[in-house]
Amino acid sequence: MPGPHRPAEPTSGPPGRDSVTDLVRWAAFSCFLVPVALLWYGASFAGAAGTAFGLAAVTGACRLLLRRSERLAARPRARRGGRHTGENTPVD
Repeated sequence: MPGPHRPAEPTSGPPGRDSVTDLVRWAAFSCFLVPVALLWYGASFAGAAGTAFGLAAVTGACRLLLRRSERLAARPRARRGGRHTGENTPVD
């Protein structure tokens, strides 16, 4: 049982598992499964291949954006840049 100063442990998946990696694995699986289902239901090979390519492109872009947001979130707050509010420095 977590104490008042310790956050609760996540309950999904084994400890130390990367949720972004899991998400990308499921997305890659869907990049395979969706075209197979399209072919099964009578879609053309070109249509299924185009769908697979589009899903792979979206999956790759999402993976890059998720990794980038993880890196930015891991940075110390003072190094992020941008405007600082609440400070008592005069503006010239």
